[in-house]
Amino acid sequence: MTSIDPLAATKRVPMGSLRKTALAAGVLYLITFISIPTLALYGPVRTDPNYIAGPGPDTAIIFGGVLEIIVALACIGTGVALYPVIKRQNEGLALGFVSVRVLEAATIFAGVVALLAIVTLRQAGAGADALITGQALLSLHTWTTVLGQGFLPALNALLLGSLMYKSRLVPRILPMLGFIGAPLLVASVAGTLFGLWGPVSILSGIGALLLALWEFSLGIWLVAKGFRPSPITTGMAPAVTTPARSDAPA
Repeated sequence: MTSIDPLAATKRVPMGSLRKTALAAGVLYLITFISIPTLALYGPVRTDPNYIAGPGPDTAIIFGGVLEIIVALACIGTGVALYPVIKRQNEGLALGFVSVRVLEAATIFAGVVALLAIVTLRQAGAGADALITGQALLSLHTWTTVLGQGFLPALNALLLGSLMYKSRLVPRILPMLGFIGAPLLVASVAGTLFGLWGPVSILSGIGALLLALWEFSLGIWLVAKGFRPSPITTGMAPAVTTPARSDAPA
Protein backbone atom coordinates (compact mmCIF):
# COMPACT_ATOMS: atom_id res chain seq x y z
CA MET A 1 0.00 0.00 0.00
CA THR A 2 1.26 3.52 -0.88
CA SER A 3 1.16 6.12 1.91
CA ILE A 4 2.23 9.75 2.30
CA ASP A 5 4.89 10.52 4.87
CA PRO A 6 2.93 12.46 7.56
CA LEU A 7 5.96 14.59 8.47
CA ALA A 8 6.48 15.64 4.85
CA ALA A 9 2.77 16.29 4.37
CA THR A 10 2.55 18.65 7.34
CA LYS A 11 5.83 20.46 6.69
CA ARG A 12 5.27 24.11 5.73
CA VAL A 13 6.62 25.29 2.41
CA PRO A 14 9.22 28.04 3.16
CA MET A 15 8.56 31.53 1.81
CA GLY A 16 10.59 32.08 -1.34
CA SER A 17 13.12 34.90 -1.63
CA LEU A 18 11.00 36.65 -4.26
CA ARG A 19 8.00 36.73 -1.93
CA LYS A 20 10.21 37.98 0.91
CA THR A 21 11.47 40.77 -1.33
CA ALA A 22 7.93 41.83 -2.22
CA LEU A 23 6.86 41.69 1.43
CA ALA A 24 9.84 43.76 2.61
CA ALA A 25 9.34 46.38 -0.12
CA GLY A 26 5.60 46.58 0.60
CA VAL A 27 6.09 47.04 4.34
CA LEU A 28 8.71 49.75 3.75
CA TYR A 29 6.39 51.61 1.37
CA LEU A 30 3.64 51.55 3.99
CA ILE A 31 6.08 52.80 6.66
CA THR A 32 6.69 55.94 4.57
CA PHE A 33 3.14 57.03 5.40
CA ILE A 34 3.86 57.46 9.12
CA SER A 35 5.03 61.01 8.38
CA ILE A 36 1.45 62.19 7.75
CA PRO A 37 1.10 63.56 11.33
CA THR A 38 3.99 65.96 10.70
CA LEU A 39 1.52 68.23 8.88
CA ALA A 40 0.10 69.01 12.31
CA LEU A 41 3.25 68.48 14.39
CA TYR A 42 5.20 71.12 12.44
CA GLY A 43 2.31 73.57 12.65
CA PRO A 44 3.74 75.80 15.41
CA VAL A 45 7.11 76.39 13.75
CA ARG A 46 5.60 76.88 10.29
CA THR A 47 2.89 79.34 11.28
CA ASP A 48 4.68 81.40 13.93
CA PRO A 49 7.43 83.61 12.42
CA ASN A 50 8.66 84.37 15.96
CA TYR A 51 8.84 80.74 17.05
CA ILE A 52 12.62 80.78 17.45
CA ALA A 53 12.33 83.59 20.01
CA GLY A 54 9.21 82.24 21.72
CA PRO A 55 8.45 79.70 24.48
CA GLY A 56 8.04 76.67 22.18
CA PRO A 57 6.75 73.95 22.42
CA ASP A 58 9.51 71.73 21.05
CA THR A 59 8.25 68.18 21.68
CA ALA A 60 5.99 68.08 18.64
CA ILE A 61 8.78 69.32 16.35
CA ILE A 62 11.24 66.74 17.68
CA PHE A 63 8.68 63.93 17.38
CA GLY A 64 7.90 64.99 13.81
CA GLY A 65 11.62 64.95 13.04
CA VAL A 66 11.92 61.39 14.33
CA LEU A 67 9.02 60.30 12.12
CA GLU A 68 10.63 61.87 9.07
CA ILE A 69 13.97 60.21 9.82
CA ILE A 70 12.18 56.85 9.84
CA VAL A 71 10.53 57.76 6.53
CA ALA A 72 13.89 58.70 4.99
CA LEU A 73 15.39 55.35 5.98
CA ALA A 74 12.32 53.55 4.63
CA CYS A 75 12.73 55.42 1.32
CA ILE A 76 16.25 54.05 0.96
CA GLY A 77 15.00 50.61 1.98
CA THR A 78 12.38 50.49 -0.79
CA GLY A 79 15.03 51.15 -3.42
CA VAL A 80 17.43 48.57 -2.00
CA ALA A 81 14.67 45.95 -1.66
CA LEU A 82 13.29 46.36 -5.19
CA TYR A 83 16.56 46.78 -7.07
CA PRO A 84 17.45 43.05 -7.44
CA VAL A 85 14.10 42.45 -9.15
CA ILE A 86 13.52 45.57 -11.26
CA LYS A 87 17.09 45.62 -12.61
CA ARG A 88 16.14 42.54 -14.61
CA GLN A 89 13.74 44.74 -16.58
CA ASN A 90 16.12 47.66 -17.15
CA GLU A 91 19.24 48.05 -15.04
CA GLY A 92 19.78 51.70 -15.97
CA LEU A 93 16.28 52.78 -14.94
CA ALA A 94 16.48 50.63 -11.81
CA LEU A 95 19.75 52.26 -10.78
CA GLY A 96 18.22 55.67 -11.48
CA PHE A 97 15.26 54.81 -9.25
CA VAL A 98 17.51 53.78 -6.36
CA SER A 99 19.68 56.89 -6.77
CA VAL A 100 16.71 59.27 -6.78
CA ARG A 101 15.21 57.42 -3.82
CA VAL A 102 18.42 57.98 -1.85
CA LEU A 103 18.46 61.65 -2.90
CA GLU A 104 14.86 61.98 -1.72
CA ALA A 105 15.89 60.63 1.68
CA ALA A 106 18.79 63.09 1.80
CA THR A 107 16.45 66.06 1.27
CA ILE A 108 14.21 64.79 4.06
CA PHE A 109 17.22 64.65 6.39
CA ALA A 110 18.19 68.20 5.35
CA GLY A 111 14.69 69.46 6.16
CA VAL A 112 14.72 67.77 9.56
CA VAL A 113 18.14 69.28 10.35
CA ALA A 114 16.81 72.77 9.53
CA LEU A 115 13.87 72.44 11.92
CA LEU A 116 15.95 70.88 14.69
CA ALA A 117 18.42 73.76 14.33
CA ILE A 118 15.54 76.17 15.00
CA VAL A 119 14.63 74.19 18.12
CA THR A 120 18.24 74.21 19.31
CA LEU A 121 18.58 77.97 18.87
CA ARG A 122 15.28 78.57 20.68
CA GLN A 123 16.33 76.37 23.60
CA ALA A 124 19.68 78.21 23.78
CA GLY A 125 17.82 81.48 24.24
CA ALA A 126 18.90 83.06 20.95
CA GLY A 127 16.08 85.58 21.29
CA ALA A 128 14.99 88.20 18.78
CA ASP A 129 18.48 88.40 17.27
CA ALA A 130 17.90 84.96 15.74
CA LEU A 131 14.65 85.81 13.93
CA ILE A 132 16.37 86.22 10.56
CA THR A 133 18.26 82.97 11.08
CA GLY A 134 15.02 81.23 11.96
CA GLN A 135 13.35 82.47 8.79
CA ALA A 136 16.30 81.30 6.72
CA LEU A 137 16.18 77.82 8.27
CA LEU A 138 12.41 77.67 7.77
CA SER A 139 12.84 78.64 4.11
CA LEU A 140 15.41 75.86 3.75
CA HIS A 141 12.90 73.39 5.13
CA THR A 142 10.19 74.69 2.78
CA TRP A 143 12.34 74.21 -0.31
CA THR A 144 13.66 70.81 0.71
CA THR A 145 10.01 69.80 1.11
CA VAL A 146 9.00 71.22 -2.27
CA LEU A 147 11.86 69.54 -4.12
CA GLY A 148 12.45 66.49 -1.95
CA GLN A 149 8.82 65.55 -1.41
CA GLY A 150 7.38 67.00 -4.61
CA PHE A 151 9.71 66.82 -7.58
CA LEU A 152 11.77 63.76 -6.57
CA PRO A 153 8.76 61.54 -5.73
CA ALA A 154 7.31 62.47 -9.13
CA LEU A 155 10.53 61.37 -10.80
CA ASN A 156 10.47 58.17 -8.75
CA ALA A 157 6.92 57.48 -9.86
CA LEU A 158 7.94 57.76 -13.51
CA LEU A 159 11.02 55.55 -13.10
CA LEU A 160 9.52 52.79 -10.95
CA GLY A 161 6.14 53.07 -12.64
CA SER A 162 7.63 52.45 -16.08
CA LEU A 163 9.54 49.41 -14.78
CA MET A 164 6.46 47.97 -13.10
CA TYR A 165 4.24 48.75 -16.10
CA LYS A 166 6.52 47.01 -18.60
CA SER A 167 7.30 44.02 -16.41
CA ARG A 168 3.67 43.59 -15.24
CA LEU A 169 4.91 42.75 -11.74
CA VAL A 170 1.83 44.57 -10.42
CA PRO A 171 -1.50 45.41 -12.10
CA ARG A 172 -0.94 48.15 -14.66
CA ILE A 173 -3.63 50.36 -13.14
CA LEU A 174 -1.34 51.02 -10.16
CA PRO A 175 1.56 52.72 -11.99
CA MET A 176 -0.99 54.61 -14.09
CA LEU A 177 -1.87 56.57 -10.93
CA GLY A 178 1.76 57.66 -10.72
CA PHE A 179 1.92 58.49 -14.42
CA ILE A 180 -1.01 60.90 -14.01
CA GLY A 181 0.10 62.43 -10.72
CA ALA A 182 3.79 62.92 -11.57
CA PRO A 183 3.32 65.57 -14.31
CA LEU A 184 0.94 67.50 -12.07
CA LEU A 185 3.52 67.60 -9.28
CA VAL A 186 6.30 68.61 -11.66
CA ALA A 187 4.11 71.43 -13.02
CA SER A 188 3.31 72.50 -9.46
CA VAL A 189 7.00 72.64 -8.50
CA ALA A 190 7.82 74.57 -11.67
CA GLY A 191 5.10 77.10 -10.90
CA THR A 192 6.43 77.50 -7.37
CA LEU A 193 9.98 78.04 -8.64
CA PHE A 194 8.82 80.84 -10.96
CA GLY A 195 6.58 82.44 -8.35
CA LEU A 196 3.27 81.66 -10.06
CA TRP A 197 1.83 80.19 -6.85
CA GLY A 198 2.92 79.03 -3.42
CA PRO A 199 4.13 75.59 -2.35
CA VAL A 200 0.52 74.55 -1.73
CA SER A 201 -1.75 74.65 -4.77
CA ILE A 202 -4.52 72.67 -6.45
CA LEU A 203 -1.97 71.04 -8.75
CA SER A 204 0.26 69.99 -5.88
CA GLY A 205 -2.72 68.67 -3.92
CA ILE A 206 -4.09 66.52 -6.74
CA GLY A 207 -0.63 65.35 -7.79
CA ALA A 208 0.37 64.45 -4.24
CA LEU A 209 -2.89 62.57 -3.71
CA LEU A 210 -2.42 60.48 -6.88
CA LEU A 211 1.20 59.68 -5.99
CA ALA A 212 0.15 58.77 -2.46
CA LEU A 213 -2.48 56.41 -3.89
CA TRP A 214 0.16 54.88 -6.20
CA GLU A 215 2.66 54.24 -3.41
CA PHE A 216 0.06 53.12 -0.86
CA SER A 217 -1.65 50.73 -3.29
CA LEU A 218 1.77 49.40 -4.34
CA GLY A 219 2.64 48.73 -0.71
CA ILE A 220 -0.68 46.99 -0.03
CA TRP A 221 -0.38 44.87 -3.19
CA LEU A 222 3.18 43.77 -2.46
CA VAL A 223 2.31 42.83 1.12
CA ALA A 224 -0.91 41.00 0.25
CA LYS A 225 -0.14 39.49 -3.16
CA GLY A 226 3.56 39.86 -3.93
CA PHE A 227 4.87 40.10 -7.48
CA ARG A 228 2.74 38.80 -10.31
CA PRO A 229 4.29 36.13 -12.57
CA SER A 230 6.56 37.86 -15.06
CA PRO A 231 9.26 36.83 -17.54
CA ILE A 232 11.84 38.88 -15.61
CA THR A 233 11.36 36.77 -12.48
CA THR A 234 11.90 33.48 -14.29
CA GLY A 235 14.55 31.54 -12.45
CA MET A 236 14.32 33.73 -9.32
CA ALA A 237 11.57 31.71 -7.63
CA PRO A 238 12.64 28.38 -6.13
CA ALA A 239 11.35 25.23 -7.74
CA VAL A 240 8.36 23.66 -6.01
CA THR A 241 9.10 20.18 -4.71
CA THR A 242 6.48 17.52 -4.10
CA PRO A 243 6.16 15.92 -0.67
CA ALA A 244 8.19 12.77 -0.11
CA ARG A 245 6.26 9.51 -0.37
CA SER A 246 6.99 6.20 1.18
CA ASP A 247 5.85 2.81 -0.08
CA ALA A 248 5.12 0.09 2.42
CA PRO A 249 3.89 -3.43 1.76
CA ALA A 250 0.26 -4.14 2.64
